[in-house]
Amino acid sequence: MDQKRLLAAIALSVGILLIFDVWNRTMNPAPVAPPPVAHEQTSGSPVPAPVVPAAPGAEVSAAPAAPATAPAQTVAVANGRVEGRISARGLQLDQLVLRDYREHTRPNSPLVRLLAPRGLPEGYFAQWGWTAADGRTPVPGNDTDWTVTGGPLSAASPVTFTWDNGVGQVFEAVVSLDDNYMFGVRQRVINRGDQAVTLLPWARIRRERTPQTAGFFILHEGFIAVQDGRLNEVTYNDGKSNAATARGTAYEGEASAGWAGLSDKYWLTALTRAEDGQRLRSAFRHVPEGNVDRWQVDVAPPTAATVPAGGEAAFATRLFAGAKEVHLLDRYRDRLGVQDFDKAIDFGWFYFITKPFFYALDWLGRTFGNFGVAILVFTFSLKLFFFPLANKAYKSMSKMRLLAPKMTEIRERYKEDPAKMQAEMMALYKTEKINPASGCLPILIQIPVFFALYKVLFVAIEMRHAPFFGWIQDLSAPDPTNLFNLFGLLPYDPPAFFHLPAWALIMGVTMWLQQKLNPQPPDPIQAKIFQWMPVIFTFMLASFPAGLIIYWAWNNLLSIAQQGYIMRLDQKRQQASLTPAQGGAAPK
Repeated sequence: MDQKRLLAAIALSVGILLIFDVWNRTMNPAPVAPPPVAHEQTSGSPVPAPVVPAAPGAEVSAAPAAPATAPAQTVAVANGRVEGRISARGLQLDQLVLRDYREHTRPNSPLVRLLAPRGLPEGYFAQWGWTAADGRTPVPGNDTDWTVTGGPLSAASPVTFTWDNGVGQVFEAVVSLDDNYMFGVRQRVINRGDQAVTLLPWARIRRERTPQTAGFFILHEGFIAVQDGRLNEVTYNDGKSNAATARGTAYEGEASAGWAGLSDKYWLTALTRAEDGQRLRSAFRHVPEGNVDRWQVDVAPPTAATVPAGGEAAFATRLFAGAKEVHLLDRYRDRLGVQDFDKAIDFGWFYFITKPFFYALDWLGRTFGNFGVAILVFTFSLKLFFFPLANKAYKSMSKMRLLAPKMTEIRERYKEDPAKMQAEMMALYKTEKINPASGCLPILIQIPVFFALYKVLFVAIEMRHAPFFGWIQDLSAPDPTNLFNLFGLLPYDPPAFFHLPAWALIMGVTMWLQQKLNPQPPDPIQAKIFQWMPVIFTFMLASFPAGLIIYWAWNNLLSIAQQGYIMRLDQKRQQASLTPAQGGAAPK
């Protein structure tokens, strides 16, 4: 029975890693050519919440369109971390580049571009506007040219956009920017007419096509929202299915606190209300146009505002557009009251383990100036923490190694009577106070650590492009070397399946050395399984992030040192317990 439990534990460990391997091999899917871009439909504004219908027979006035040849006025955006522009035509933030991040590790690699204008295949922008809930008031549209006051937009210099509809209503939007990635937009309408108007302010994020995703089960990419403390996530595939049965709406909800947006692996755009306690309705929409899937996140008040003659109404939102930096999201959560904003980073179900792991690695990385060194120090600290438990396991394995001759003798004596053999084995284990499954304990201990560390390396942008030493320039990416082209000496690029990097080989060797210190299973089938485990793990982990392979190899080395020390102590105690006639040390 104990041997079956041992095999079950091994199978569980290998099975978990096999699942990781399947996920990991989809990490870098082949690039997909962007779909053709349909012509932008410039008529109609988003209606993110139910509005009061127009009176029977009423005619909705359209905002005047700009001449086709007139270029749109733009306002530059820059604060040291981002640079881009806001187009005064349609009031759109449609260009944004992140100055601290590049596409690749090469020094001359292009900066990451988060937002791009409509009409481009990678079009991705934010926009603010109004809907005429009364069905008659002219409101600004996609082609409306706003008047700009101030600029460029920076952390010290907000910009004001105004537009007069010519019949008594003046629309205004004051845009600000902090030192990082948070924009503030305060929309206001002033009613100088002689009648009340009913209007609905809104803000939206628009994506002109479905982006290429990592395709990982453990990573969410798509719509994300927190509403009154509840996290809601909808992938693009699920959103398309949901929208097909809900007239284009993939998700809709209302809350007094929270935010909504679109999440990529490392980047986020999200809208939230600036005033605390005021309810906000949000929606995730699939907007197909031809063969192109377009996506939209809308936020608005739950109901339209009725503005009396001589009165005004305002609506303030914030837009986050940038990198999902853990400490930055924590600060926005704590200082601006953006509820659970840190959950934009997919730390998973084991959030309570994964996030503390990140904090520890991040602190160590800043202290030592290298996240690879941080992994080594962190692993050493974990070994100290688990030292008593691992010590007990290694002592048990050391005893089993010394008892191997007795175990072999029992197997030979009772090979015709399996029940009696099992009983004698159990009696021996009980007498010697050893656990036959102890060999699996060090591996089982590593599984949650492995998973949490894998999550941190995979989702935390702080680990992106973090170098180690030598050829490892990105701990979050696989080791680029490969045995099958002699580590770059041959001008040959092997298929993805034949990827066996240097660090994976180092890990495999350390695993083999550790195995040599363990007692060999008496059963021949089990022995063969153990012999092949280093080879299996080497190929399985070859395409995992380099930081994870470095962790595993270093952990093996520490385990070898600990296990070897315990074995030497046990051998000395065993030798000291023997009489001189048995080969022990003579008494002094």
